[in-house]
Amino acid sequence: QVQLVESGGGLVQAGGSLRLSCAASGSISSINVMGWYRQAPGKQRESVATITTGGYTYYADSVKGRFTISRDNAKSTVYLQMNSLKAEDTAVYYCVIVSAPMGRSWGQGTQVTVSS
Repeated sequence: QVQLVESGGGLVQAGGSLRLSCAASGSISSINVMGWYRQAPGKQRESVATITTGGYTYYADSVKGRFTISRDNAKSTVYLQMNSLKAEDTAVYYCVIVSAPMGRSWGQGTQVTVSS
């Protein structure tokens, strides 16, 4: 099994910042992709940002220029620095990794609430 422990969510005013962290452990021989998804009430889960082992990144258009994803391979940890937060960023944020041999694994989710 793979365990993903997320932290860093909370309540912040619009324009503020939060940093999410997700540490992976368990049956992992290698991690290929690490990333974050989010799901707002009444909406589908959507990809926010991903990062490969080689450092290639993807961002949703809605967060480009405001969010930064990074990873510490030695710690099997992925981070999401969120700046200039908007009310529409309010959602449950889920960490996700693609690793060998278990494949895709999801975190339990952490709530981010941005007050306007």
